[in-house]
Amino acid sequence: MSNTPFEKLTENIYRIPIPVPFPMKYIYCYLFKEQDGWSLVDTGFNYPEAVNAWKNVFEQLRIQPEQISAIYLTHFHPDHFGLAGWMQELTGALVYMSKVDIIMAERVWGKNSQQSDAVGAIYRQNGVPERLAEQIEENMKKLSEHVQPFPSLTILEEEEVRLGGMIWKVISVPGHSDGMINFYQPEKRILLAADHVLDKITPNISLWPGGSANPLEDYFSSLNKVAALNIRLAFPAHGKVIDEFSERILAIRRHHDKRLKQMFSLALRDQTAYEIAGKVFSNKQLSPHQWRFAIAETLAHLEYLVLNDELMKTERNGTIFYRQNTEKSA
Repeated sequence: MSNTPFEKLTENIYRIPIPVPFPMKYIYCYLFKEQDGWSLVDTGFNYPEAVNAWKNVFEQLRIQPEQISAIYLTHFHPDHFGLAGWMQELTGALVYMSKVDIIMAERVWGKNSQQSDAVGAIYRQNGVPERLAEQIEENMKKLSEHVQPFPSLTILEEEEVRLGGMIWKVISVPGHSDGMINFYQPEKRILLAADHVLDKITPNISLWPGGSANPLEDYFSSLNKVAALNIRLAFPAHGKVIDEFSERILAIRRHHDKRLKQMFSLALRDQTAYEIAGKVFSNKQLSPHQWRFAIAETLAHLEYLVLNDELMKTERNGTIFYRQNTEKSA
């Protein structure tokens, strides 16, 4: 078994690349050395390569599983949440997550989840062809296999936690998920950014059944919140450590402003979300997994425009259409 190439960021913080079977290749989880053990932030996607990576890290750092005293999850998405149950069984540690995302985790990954059917129904309403809708549903059901065993979850109610011997503030940053949290260390001006702010790629902001009606507005508010913190370094879950945080936030905001203008212009006449997504992402050959995110992201932008009176939404014969709001006063 080859070594896992982790980074030692500070005396007590380790950045651990855990492989995922997606284009980004890795999720970066974070291990914190404590006086009496270790704390962990995020766990990875449950499949053999990720399990082997964690076993390798524990061996390299000479960590006994029972030394992991706490597991914190930034949000419920499978590349962060998926190995939480396995890790809990291995270590006996409590698994903490926000109340909002515990509810979403149970809705999406729980034993009696109907989320894939709900996504399929909404996608059909928004113009997705039947075969693609079926493939998206199948893909979601297969994903649920990679978050088992389902952990016993504890609501993270504290406003501060101790990680690596330092006190970190718990920051609520809805957008990428409704209940996402970041951790902020004010003396060192470090943000554990999860998927809230990423280098090079932009976090996916999507509209899902059971979630926020306006996730893009939520995301913009959360960007403003962390922009006010005077961050020196941000440790994200994907990509490089970010040392020009303010500039990165501005670049992300410019990306969304450009995307909003593009989608507004594409809705000159009645268009479904599927039609608009097809034009926005026309330069890519999308798999069903990628189509799921492309449509959900398109819906988040279109609903933002509707709620700001830029677009109108109508339903005809069971299909939803968007078009420019010509009635909006100048």
